Amino acid sequence: MSSTRLSSPPTPVVDVHTHVYFPRYAAELRARSSAPRILTRAGADGKPEERLLILDGEPGSGRPVGPQYWNREEKLEFMKRHHIHVSFVSSANPWLDFLPAERATTLAQALNNDLEEYCASSPEVDGFPGLKSLYGFGLLPLVPHVPISSVIQAIEHIRTLPHVSGVIMGTKGVGDGLDDEALEPVWRAIESAGLVAFVHPHYGVDGQAFGTKPNGHVLPLALGFPFETTIAITRLILAGVLDRFPNLRLLLAHSGGALSQLSSRIASCIAHDPVVAKRLEHDARYYLGRLYFDAVAYGPEELAFVSETIGRAESYSAAGGSYNANAGSTRMLFGTDHPFFPPLEASQRWQSVEDNLRAIRGVRSWNESAQADVLGLNALRLFNLKY
Repeated sequence: MSSTRLSSPPTPVVDVHTHVYFPRYAAELRARSSAPRILTRAGADGKPEERLLILDGEPGSGRPVGPQYWNREEKLEFMKRHHIHVSFVSSANPWLDFLPAERATTLAQALNNDLEEYCASSPEVDGFPGLKSLYGFGLLPLVPHVPISSVIQAIEHIRTLPHVSGVIMGTKGVGDGLDDEALEPVWRAIESAGLVAFVHPHYGVDGQAFGTKPNGHVLPLALGFPFETTIAITRLILAGVLDRFPNLRLLLAHSGGALSQLSSRIASCIAHDPVVAKRLEHDARYYLGRLYFDAVAYGPEELAFVSETIGRAESYSAAGGSYNANAGSTRMLFGTDHPFFPPLEASQRWQSVEDNLRAIRGVRSWNESAQADVLGLNALRLFNLKY
């Protein structure tokens, strides 16, 4: 007598780290004469090409920029090519950081409306009825001198947009970082609205540490960005933000930088410093279990390490707890960082994406169910989407 093995139902692949510059935003950058800006110069073939310069002193006068940054059909084609069903798009850095408060507030509302239209009119996903191809993270006017009431109004506006499920923010807040007391009403409003805050770097660390050798973008992107995130989130933890807002949901770019690798050192330094030793409700390592991490780390061992630090987090609770081997794979989410990191040579498949997919499938402690969680199901749960 033969038996028939039932195949598992298909699960969606969801990209939570993918960027866009809407035409309205690109026009803002083209109108500028200093970074951040989009400038035109002669390319290698002598023809005019646009280049994106996001920071002063950026190597090679920035990077080529074109329709892949703002054309929705190119985004959808990229998704189809890599078998990605749903993408949560966000404006790429530097967001509105360079604008005066009034202009940032006006542009945030317009761009959030653009985002809703971009997502709402996207096609439904074949095989997953009820899911759109695109959802998004909105923008807040987090710039110096902005009235906090304007930021709160932007959160309330985003809350009304059906296809915008969170906000993206840099590490500077309104000028003094994410541990700034001025942000307390902002964290409260984000928590109350049930939005996910995607924390993403832009400024890196002091570029003088990278020396003068021509290393392209490697040191700023590979080290500067992750260290910026590590510092920002450590400051946020030290400020007690996660104690005061226990339901605040933060998603960290690039697997949280070096936060997992340094978490025990951070905890030890806190325990030995009288200024902060009794400030927090829990050991610092506990808070890693309160965070979400994208899986943009490119290697299975790196993902496994982050997963382990999430799994042990509850054992550092002041109330007591134990290691949970399955916890890590419930708080990590697939991402691509599209349209950045394109292949250097013409290719249908992007190495950066393939590396991240192989990394997720290569974590030895993750079975098929855990992989499905990281590849898409965690995102659907985090953003309360069903099919």
